[in-house]
Amino acid sequence: MAMTVTETLADQAYRQVRAAIAAGELTAGEKVTERGLAERLAISPTPVREALRRLESDGLIERIGPRTVLVAEIRDAAIDDLAEVEVGLRGLVARFAARHATADQLDALDEILDRADDLLILLKERRTQGMPTERHLNALLDTMVEFNETVNACAHNPVLVRMLDQSRVFTRPQRRELLLQRVAEDDTFGMERYTSHRALVRALRAGDSAAAERIAIADAQGGLDALRRAR
Repeated sequence: MAMTVTETLADQAYRQVRAAIAAGELTAGEKVTERGLAERLAISPTPVREALRRLESDGLIERIGPRTVLVAEIRDAAIDDLAEVEVGLRGLVARFAARHATADQLDALDEILDRADDLLILLKERRTQGMPTERHLNALLDTMVEFNETVNACAHNPVLVRMLDQSRVFTRPQRRELLLQRVAEDDTFGMERYTSHRALVRALRAGDSAAAERIAIADAQGGLDALRRAR
């Protein structure tokens, strides 16, 4: 049991440190220690040590001492590799979901999208009237998070979903911040991809794993490309 906890903490440390590097919170050439990172993440040094070994094999850090590492220069190619992994895993999740989603889960996905439709109508009305929309926009983003998490649950494959969580190019707070930034600049941002969610649910209901995977990959790639441009 202790091993499972340690592995989980190591996974979390790996994801958080990698996200900090990708976001520029840990800059290229910056020296960090295992103990310093452990304090930053509020965990013990042991899972941090394991996370750093994985980051070193990824080429994201360089070890310069027994307990000290240097943040490597991240090239666009490295971020491209991370994005390719995330997109591919999202497609696999959708493929599994088409095989294993229950009727109740599919109904839940439709209900979530119905609520999203209502929020979209309300957002458009408020924009037309010049009224504040931030609260409603955040509610819409929350609804989309709920949709994605429900699709993940439909896969009935916790190992695959865990791998997806570990492969995210942007953390959830980063994604939220970038989305709000883009919508503030262009209130139609992302709307062209919104209809793909209905298409995904149709593919899941039909048990069409190939179509579900194709739709999910296209949506994930489009979303990541847009967020990276925003960043």
